Amino acid sequence: MLDIKAVRQDPDAIAQALAKRGYSFDVAQFTALDARRKQADVESQALLAERKSASKQIGALIGQGMSVDDAKAQVNETLEKIAAQLEERTAQARTVQAELEELLLSMPNVPAEEVPEGLSEEDNQEVSRWGDPAAFDFEVKDHVALGEALGEMDFETAGKITGSRFNVMYGDLARLHRALIQFMLNLHTTEHGYREIYVPYIVNRDSLRGTGQLPKFEEDLFKLEGEEGYYLIPTAEVPVTNVARDRIFEDAELGEEGVRFACHTPCFRSEAGSYGRDTRGIIRQHQFEKVELVQMVRPSQSDAALEALTGHAETVLQLLGLAYRKIILCGGDIGFSARKTYDLEVWLPAQDTYREISSCSNFGDYQARRMQARWRNPQTGKPELLHTLNGSGLAVGRTLVAIMENYQQADGSIAVPEVLRQYMGGSEAIGG
Repeated sequence: MLDIKAVRQDPDAIAQALAKRGYSFDVAQFTALDARRKQADVESQALLAERKSASKQIGALIGQGMSVDDAKAQVNETLEKIAAQLEERTAQARTVQAELEELLLSMPNVPAEEVPEGLSEEDNQEVSRWGDPAAFDFEVKDHVALGEALGEMDFETAGKITGSRFNVMYGDLARLHRALIQFMLNLHTTEHGYREIYVPYIVNRDSLRGTGQLPKFEEDLFKLEGEEGYYLIPTAEVPVTNVARDRIFEDAELGEEGVRFACHTPCFRSEAGSYGRDTRGIIRQHQFEKVELVQMVRPSQSDAALEALTGHAETVLQLLGLAYRKIILCGGDIGFSARKTYDLEVWLPAQDTYREISSCSNFGDYQARRMQARWRNPQTGKPELLHTLNGSGLAVGRTLVAIMENYQQADGSIAVPEVLRQYMGGSEAIGG
């Protein structure tokens, strides 16, 4: 959530900044709402002063010759009128404040200055490339054809069990999927300084509101039936980041590089609005796995933290020998809560293109303000908002797709990348 003080100070500047992402901020609406709130507050304060003054009038009325009972009755009548007016003004102030908060909750984050102009993914800018796309002397197959030929990827059974956009995996392919999770977690916890964390896969509305999925993106979520307001997590970002909700970290708790968590979870997304896209295979599923990287840092460390986090995700691709490119997203393509985002896109031979496999974002204090996630600045002794970041390190299913397609061999087998063989009992290939 944006700082309301900053919005009040220069709403036109906020509107101009948000226009970079194609968002139209209604300055007149905000100004009118804020004026109503201010007026209700002024009137409430005036009534409180009037009530205080009226309470002192009993003695004066008695001094003017009025009986004690009559003086009390007159003052009580005045106080009742003031109380009714005060209740009305207070209710008005609450209503306007709620409208202001709802407006702020619906507003996206302000993009960083270095975020490129543009309104769609066509305007994203390539930052760098690593590795050469795999070359083959035979006709390449996509991951679906490879998996089905191995008898280890089964969409028909998944459809019977649940429906479309789910899959079943067997044998070595399921083991390779698990190997990727173990490899990623081990890498991030032993080499990159993340602390592994296990979290619930079901969260409440407050958690989703804290990271920015609610109220705007409810249609993208799987909501559980019942009055509790529970949802399946769309990403580990939600429960892991909410570890810091309503909490003040002491400076020593942040260490030199802030708090770092690595978390493996399933993710559940309705994929609303994506029907017709990536219907073949496991590129876009309702249920998939990710190893998520989350950082909570001092504001001064925020920019460097994004570069480091993105580099940690890149290391996974490099160790797996998968060619990829790094993209900085334009204003119109960054996520609702993000101020700056890098996408990593891996090369998929069967599609003859690069496809997103990780999205790494800096949210500044946007999420922290919604969650009241703070740290105590030792220089001032006062709590200040943290900066939060996260990124996929990596999306497991898409990494599996990339390995299957880039490591496929002419006989239909799939070579196992060297770094994964220790998790595969030493196997150098599956199938064939």
